[in-house]
Amino acid sequence: MKLTEWTMQEQEELIHFMTENSWPYHGIPHPARKMIEKAIDDGGYESDEVKTFWVETDDREKVGIVKLYDMQDEIPMFDLRIAERARGRGFGPRALRLICDYVFSLPDKKIRLEGHTRQDNAAMRKTFERAGFVKEGHLRKSWYSPKEDSYYDAVTYGITREDFESGKTTPVEWNDREIAAAADNHGRPPGFPEEFHSERLLIRAPRVEDAADVYDALTYSHPELKEWLPFAKDKPTLEGVEDSLRGAVADFITRKDLRLHLYRREDGAFIGSSGLHRINWNVPKFEIGYWIDTRYTGLGYMTEAVERITQFAAETLGARRIEIRCDTENRKSRAIPEKLGYELEGILKSDDVAADGSLRDTCVYAKLK
Repeated sequence: MKLTEWTMQEQEELIHFMTENSWPYHGIPHPARKMIEKAIDDGGYESDEVKTFWVETDDREKVGIVKLYDMQDEIPMFDLRIAERARGRGFGPRALRLICDYVFSLPDKKIRLEGHTRQDNAAMRKTFERAGFVKEGHLRKSWYSPKEDSYYDAVTYGITREDFESGKTTPVEWNDREIAAAADNHGRPPGFPEEFHSERLLIRAPRVEDAADVYDALTYSHPELKEWLPFAKDKPTLEGVEDSLRGAVADFITRKDLRLHLYRREDGAFIGSSGLHRINWNVPKFEIGYWIDTRYTGLGYMTEAVERITQFAAETLGARRIEIRCDTENRKSRAIPEKLGYELEGILKSDDVAADGSLRDTCVYAKLK
């Protein structure tokens, strides 16, 4: 996929694109031809302040358009529109990452990029999140819809140059007035990002609404997972997954355990779960656990996720020790810490019980700071 700069010679194609598609979450869902013509004549698509690009697939199919404006400012904004026929195919997040690539490569060093959408525009909000943007504002009754003669809430998302270049996602700390110390009485950091990303993955805190994704992955992968994971011994139920997620959300809030869900940035597919467990904030030390939906094995996703989580634990949480434990017979799981430079510190004999009741040995890998 790529961005191709729109030219004045493509006016008819632009007019067709804007008038033949419906834009239900914009102020005018069905713009008329004269409106687009006037906008073009007034410099609304090309000027010192505005640049417009086609969103094209590798086969040169035009699936969207993006307009960047306030280009003379240090903080430009954008309007991204995907054609109706192309929606739901993962083009939005990929296009938005291309927009970031373009904006942050400009010679005048833009500080940040931001965009706005209606609060109920779930697809666009997911696009923002999968591209590494952070929700920074919620404006009540500020989005007017002429068609319905009604006001909606609006939300603002942004990404900073620092987050984009480092691959991190730094959420706004909404309770900043209550955070006066560097740590609480248990030595736990009071606030840190609940989501971040690697090259291909969005890594974030669990949510109860993830239940369907997790249930589907566990159900499909049950034959393989039950051999290695005690919690996968029995077939999952949706109710059981929901209960587990409620506990995981609570544990994340209290910093008792940091479960992390893994989503593919390209299309938002849930690929598995990882996290930082058996936490001792006084050291601090953590244990990384992980499992993957078997439909996504062999693609390097879990190695990528564990590498990024290791970095997060060391750089953001100040980890002095990070462990990975796995069955000695689980060669695929052992390959991950070995590839990432973890040291095998020892093997615990008869340390765990397998699904068939047999005793298993456990490898203990670690990285120290």
